[in-house]
Amino acid sequence: MRAQKAAAPRGDGHAQRRRRRRVAAPPQRNERSKIGEKQARPKRGLKQVHPFLPQWLAQPKLVQKRIKENLVPIRDVPGIHPKLLKKLQMNGIESFFPVQAEVIPAILQSASNGYLMGQGGYRPKDICVSAPTGSGKTLSFVIPVVQALLDRVVCQVRALAVLPTKELAQQVSKVFNIYTDGTGLKVVSLAGQKSFAKEQEMLVQKKVTGYCSLADIIVATPGRLADHISQTPGFSLTQLRFLIIDEADRMIDDMHQNWLNQVVKAAFQADDNSGSNRLFHRTLPGPLTAASSSHPQIPLQKLLFSATLTQDPEKLQQLGLFQPRLFTSVYSEKKLGDGAEAEQDADEKYTLPEGLSQCYVPCDLNSKPLILLHFMLKMKFSRVLCFTNSKEASHRLFLLIRAFGGVTVAEFSSRLPPNERHRTMKEFEQGKIQLLISTDATARGIDIKGVNCVINYDTPQFIRTYIHRVGRTARAGKTGLAFSMVLRIQERRFLRMLKDAGITDIKQHLVKGKLLKPLVQQYEEALSKLEKTVKGERAQRRA
Repeated sequence: MRAQKAAAPRGDGHAQRRRRRRVAAPPQRNERSKIGEKQARPKRGLKQVHPFLPQWLAQPKLVQKRIKENLVPIRDVPGIHPKLLKKLQMNGIESFFPVQAEVIPAILQSASNGYLMGQGGYRPKDICVSAPTGSGKTLSFVIPVVQALLDRVVCQVRALAVLPTKELAQQVSKVFNIYTDGTGLKVVSLAGQKSFAKEQEMLVQKKVTGYCSLADIIVATPGRLADHISQTPGFSLTQLRFLIIDEADRMIDDMHQNWLNQVVKAAFQADDNSGSNRLFHRTLPGPLTAASSSHPQIPLQKLLFSATLTQDPEKLQQLGLFQPRLFTSVYSEKKLGDGAEAEQDADEKYTLPEGLSQCYVPCDLNSKPLILLHFMLKMKFSRVLCFTNSKEASHRLFLLIRAFGGVTVAEFSSRLPPNERHRTMKEFEQGKIQLLISTDATARGIDIKGVNCVINYDTPQFIRTYIHRVGRTARAGKTGLAFSMVLRIQERRFLRMLKDAGITDIKQHLVKGKLLKPLVQQYEEALSKLEKTVKGERAQRRA
């Protein structure tokens, strides 16, 4: 109402004052600067407007940030099946991270009635989790989903995990395979690592009585999933109980082939293959009535996970969430009570790993390669993950460092085939590669073991990119370093981007020119080698 009053016409007196201002003499230069300063200041009496958030976003369940101080013994978390407790111990896990200790019981409770609706026909609430990279989000959904399906009799697709990249899908599929081993549950990965025909053979089998499913749990990338929904005969999602969306913010931004609508449509369509399924035919969420709860139904529950979950209700609306519940570690320490629900801090939008130390290096364009070489050769950095903004930049930097010598270096980008990327990642984890130069393909969720340092060779343009890049180190309560090379012209914008996201503990790290001088001659020789290599590659492509 206040804004409407301010915009209303004010009568003849106001118009006369405006006309007098037009004919007044122009102010002197120093007066103009004062006027500019006054205009830049906020008007008195106007209050800062905070966005109105739905209650589930404004008052989430807060999860402890500090991992080491808040580990929970696995046997202290209620409701976990003895088989899975044994599996956890066999894999060296004796304690859960805070996010796991909160989310696992919540999902288990929502599935306490098996696949079907809760008592009285109530649907389970959808669950959203916003926590730093390396805080254990994958295990938070793997354990309860596997437990919920342990007693299944007929093999049907009852859990579907959708992830943005092949590498991340492969990683999650591996974790599912570890905890389903010996249970009879079958996990199938649809990420383009095998031919489409081979994936079809792994999904369904045609019998005299019709098609039968060969998968209980599917881990997929969006494009491949959409292809199977439209092109694989007998592929059914009508029994789907859990839809897991990992790296949810990226999945919202990139709704490839409109995959989510295709999944929901396939999940709620009638299945003609088996008459018994009609008994369990589900309806879309709506008002609870005697008719809607008169027959058993399998609800479709969505589980969202991300380090940078958006707070934009309009974007989240695309997901069609049902009475969602949010677990988050993005808050001020003072707001955490005794596990109570509280309001999120409006100024702190993202949380970084606790053991992460951040620095930025002011530099110019020509000194960036020399600074990287200085870090590797003089400061003896090892197991460094270095990010560029494009695969072309990544490839050129790789060729340059290789031509310089003295550093075992490799590149990791979409220009390489999947088997070569897998081999490179394995060698990096084994310590055979000191410096891995990468595009943002690896920055999303992938757990690369033993990263000591992350270097942003190219300054990230968006805060989410920064969060996911630096989150490749200091994982699972360990320590790590993150350096960002920032051009002088980018410095103000970069620091403002971090400040707006609530990140204020980044330090300036100056590298003096005299430290780089000993590298210059060899660097110039490497540049000459680089030009020859690039010309040779261009000639090969033309041929």
